[in-house]
Amino acid sequence: MSNLSQKDLDALGAYDTPTILNALEIVAPERRATGFTVRSMHCLRPTKTAIVGYARTATIRSMAPHTGPNVKKIRTEYYDYIENGGPAPAISIIQDLDEIPGFGAFWGEVNTNIHKSLGCLGCVTNGSMRDLPDAADGFQLLAGEVVPSHAHVNITDFKKQVNVYGMVVSDGDIIHADQHGACVVPNAAVKNIPAAAELLIRKEAVILAACKEEGFGIERLKEAIGDSEDIH
Repeated sequence: MSNLSQKDLDALGAYDTPTILNALEIVAPERRATGFTVRSMHCLRPTKTAIVGYARTATIRSMAPHTGPNVKKIRTEYYDYIENGGPAPAISIIQDLDEIPGFGAFWGEVNTNIHKSLGCLGCVTNGSMRDLPDAADGFQLLAGEVVPSHAHVNITDFKKQVNVYGMVVSDGDIIHADQHGACVVPNAAVKNIPAAAELLIRKEAVILAACKEEGFGIERLKEAIGDSEDIH
């Protein structure tokens, strides 16, 4: 069971993902160069505020037919896992294992509506999406590709560690995602992030305000940087 409340998650959702990662540099400095996506992604709803939830992990393939007897069983079990596999709200994190990731889209009108109805806020995947105008209202998607076909797409496994563009995710990890990408937020850091984020915002505000002053130049910049460093 998570020791975090929805209020804790909502507090993270007040910030964009870059700000969360900046704050993590203060509260969990060992995370400075790990735990986030490192490639540009297609975002279904770039103006939507960040989604924050608990990872439900899975892998997919789509380039060849899946003829095994357990294909439908695995898919049904995966959907059950989305709804009942851990604390809510859920965020699906799916790694496409094919040689051409995103060859066929798992995400479209049907799966966005299924997942939303099962309590899932969105998905982060190196795979693909389609049916963009028909996606479930409010459901967020960050995907590697946009394609027209679902080809032979199927779930191959779930509740295992996955890697989506350098972001290694385990079942139950806390995920923060928006138009910039996604990151894993260590459970122990969650309650300390808002204060760190506000500190950084105050520091940046000093420099940003100086930049807007008439006659701004290098000497004023040096002064503003010094002033920002005095904020604790």
